Amino acid sequence: MVHPVIGTWDVSLKTPIGTLRATYVFHDIDGVPAGTASTAAETVALVAVTCADARVTWRQSVARPMRLHLDFDVVVDGDTLAGHSRAGRLPRTVVTGTRRPPGDGDPDQPAA
Repeated sequence: MVHPVIGTWDVSLKTPIGTLRATYVFHDIDGVPAGTASTAAETVALVAVTCADARVTWRQSVARPMRLHLDFDVVVDGDTLAGHSRAGRLPRTVVTGTRRPPGDGDPDQPAA
C-alpha cells in the first residue's frame, strides 16, 4: 500500500512563540509508515505513524526550543497537508506543509 504522506515535506508550525519550520521525511518500512522530523537544532524519529485514507497521525518528542511531547493530526490533499499538533494542555498549533517534488531530497521517490 502506498501511503499518501510518503515523501519529503516542508512544514510550518504556527506556535505561540512564532512560526517554526521543519523538514519531515515519511517513508515506508515493510508496509508501515515511518519518518523523521528535522530542524537546524535536531532530528527526531516519528512514533506511531498511522495513515487512514488521507488522515495521518503521529507522535514525536522534541528538546528544542523546549522539551515537548507532540501529537500530530493532519490531512493530506495531493502535495499539501494541513492540520494541527498539540502538546499536552498547550493550545493547538496550526500545521501546514508542501511536499517537495520527487527526487528533491527524498530517497524514496525517484526523480521525474
